[in-house]
Amino acid sequence: MAWNEPGGNNKDPWGGGNRKGGGPPDLDELLRKLQQKLNSLFGGGPGSGAGDQGRFPWMLVIIVLAVLYGLLGFYQVNANEAAVVLRLGKYHTTETAGLHWNPPLVDSVTKVNMTEVRTERTTGQMLTEDANIVDVVLTVQWHVDNAESYVLRVRDPLKSLQEATDSALRHVVGSTSLNGVISQKRTEVSADTEKRLQDYLNLYQTGIRIDVVNLTDAKAPREVQDAFDDVTKAREDEVRLQNEAQAYANQVIPVARGQAQRIIEEAEAYKSRVVESARGEAVRFEKLLAEYERAPQVTRERLYLDAVQQVMASASKVMVDVEGGNNMMYLPLDKLGRESGAQAVQGREVSPVVIDEIYQRVVDRLRTEAANSRRSQNVR
Repeated sequence: MAWNEPGGNNKDPWGGGNRKGGGPPDLDELLRKLQQKLNSLFGGGPGSGAGDQGRFPWMLVIIVLAVLYGLLGFYQVNANEAAVVLRLGKYHTTETAGLHWNPPLVDSVTKVNMTEVRTERTTGQMLTEDANIVDVVLTVQWHVDNAESYVLRVRDPLKSLQEATDSALRHVVGSTSLNGVISQKRTEVSADTEKRLQDYLNLYQTGIRIDVVNLTDAKAPREVQDAFDDVTKAREDEVRLQNEAQAYANQVIPVARGQAQRIIEEAEAYKSRVVESARGEAVRFEKLLAEYERAPQVTRERLYLDAVQQVMASASKVMVDVEGGNNMMYLPLDKLGRESGAQAVQGREVSPVVIDEIYQRVVDRLRTEAANSRRSQNVR
């Protein structure tokens, strides 16, 4: 049941159960009770006088200010951040991720994003090694590597980065030819600039780490751009012609090498054939010499017949001078061969059988004519 209903024992939740009517408590009474508790807490008793009551507002203000001071000292550092703490203007520590507390007005906290990748862009006209002017556009991506150095070592890290980038780029471009900056060595220019820029930043203790340096654009000034376009086109034509010539060489050279190898192999085969043939002729001559020593007349006759056979094999007509006479005999061997019924062969060659037959007929006829000539002379 409710506290103010009959039987509720008149229990006032505000402590006013003994007051008439059971209304809400008086604010002055609540303040007096709170003052008494605070006085007892700070050494005052229930019988403290009016001086303690005048001191109460100041104590309350001090407590509230102390609570606010303590609450203002808390701060949160995210996982991608680092906090540089200065105590009375002097470096104290670097806090990592988490909830931290530092006394306000004594410590100052500067948070730095350690993972954010930032981009700086540099443009300008620069002089190359071969005394040409080139327009260059360079992009630098970087992040903070050391929060203490980034906050304390350099007054303006971004300005230092821009000036260091411009210095490193001009040094590298000034050591490279125009063609190298525009086309041939753009990757090397970016790499050399990145290395030199990081050395500068480390020397300055900026706490900055370079991620990527890209030479996004490099071209000649607009006043001479047409001439450089012609040079670029000529260079591209040169590369194209070189590639075509290389392709033609790759096609022709293997064929020439194959032909050369074939000629070498044919020469080796001819050499082997000639050498072996010469060796065979030498062996045959040695054997023929041995036969000649045993039977000179027969061997001589056989050599003569072989020689005549070789000569007659390539001749179709023979002119024979008769001994002791003024007439010359004409022998049409081709016709005689057809008349004898022998088989003709291709070209102008005659078979050995036909040659032997013709040889016997010629010898017999010559002997007959010689005998007739001797008889006629005897008769005279």
